[in-house]
Amino acid sequence: MTSLPLAAEMIEQANSREADALFEDYTALGRKLARGGVAIDAVKARVAGFSVAVPSWGAGRGGTRFAKFPIPGEPTNIHEKLADCAVVNQLCRITPRVSPHFPWDKVSDYAALREEAASLGLGFDAVNSNSFQDQSGQALSYANGSLSAQDAGTRAQAIAHNIECIEIGEKLGSKDLTVWVGDGTNFPGQQDFTRSLERYLAAASEIYAALPDDWRMLLEHKLFEPAFYSSVISDWGSSILAAQELGDKAKCLVDLGHHAPNTNIEQIVARLHRFGKLGGFHFNDSKYGDDDLDSGSINPHQLFLVFNELAEAQASGREFRPSYMIDQSHNVTDPIESMLSSAEAIAGCFARAALVDREGLHAAQEANDTMLAFQTLRRAYTLDVSPILAMARMEAGGAIDPIATYRASRWRARKAQERKPVGLGAGIV
Repeated sequence: MTSLPLAAEMIEQANSREADALFEDYTALGRKLARGGVAIDAVKARVAGFSVAVPSWGAGRGGTRFAKFPIPGEPTNIHEKLADCAVVNQLCRITPRVSPHFPWDKVSDYAALREEAASLGLGFDAVNSNSFQDQSGQALSYANGSLSAQDAGTRAQAIAHNIECIEIGEKLGSKDLTVWVGDGTNFPGQQDFTRSLERYLAAASEIYAALPDDWRMLLEHKLFEPAFYSSVISDWGSSILAAQELGDKAKCLVDLGHHAPNTNIEQIVARLHRFGKLGGFHFNDSKYGDDDLDSGSINPHQLFLVFNELAEAQASGREFRPSYMIDQSHNVTDPIESMLSSAEAIAGCFARAALVDREGLHAAQEANDTMLAFQTLRRAYTLDVSPILAMARMEAGGAIDPIATYRASRWRARKAQERKPVGLGAGIV
């Protein structure tokens, strides 16, 4: 039985105040698209079929390396996180899955947790392992690395933890394991680059061997942080080489913030897909590094160009099954509002990519007509697709204006009265 956190009547009342304007805008946009031979309802149907997962940890306030500033009503456990994620999905209707992180989200009964999520209209996406942070009672420290650590016992501990995550994921209905390690160095000469990679590959192969037949292992690369001189899996080249060595079920996961500034990430997406190794995408935005800012808040054009390549990949005829997830640190906003804003930005870029005149774009490319090719993309990018997104949300039972409706619900204020406060702390999570 589904028991959604917000009253449907409250959402319907909020929508009733916006519906006339939405129908007017949707009709006008439909006429504009029809002049170019595009049926707006067909685009809306594609948007309605699109989804992106939200991270369980994204329901809470993040922080910097220096401090964390919690807000009243912030979730303190996986049950409260699920409730907040359900609010996001109820309002935007495109985030029906939650990606959990272990051991942060450990419980004693995962069958019951899966039922609890289902009652909130949610399922589970990729499970995430944590070998970048020591836990209370942990036998060996990850201070000098995990899967690439010199100490065999530490590597064995990290391997066992990842295998445990797979076992938990099976109980939750997940099909992907995301592996990101903070292993690396801060000083030249601290480690041998080749030997540390070999240790990583040997350890990762043991995790890979434990994957069920229908699972994937998503390798997430990151240029720097927490290590600032070198990282073991630092870029898409290291990631794809590792995935190729591990086997067919190993894929590469691209996080928008895990690259050097001004990196052509959309080209990386195209390359990974061409060689059958595009496994997933973590959406966020950045100005300087791995800022984990809200998706589309800094460089929305890059987000559109990424989706343009994803649209090309889907149309290519090659295998296309990427796992999409929001991965952000909400340091100064209400996390629910940030995830709603990001879901809107992501869905908007998906819709714009769907509106690109592919035939015209390819013809311009083959004719070396640079300006026409560029303008073909630009026309889609500058189009206001918000009426399509809002109509798809409303028809699915979501909110025409998700953030305004969320604020009107007073969810955060009510939770502040029910939940215990989150203590002060440091760190991004």
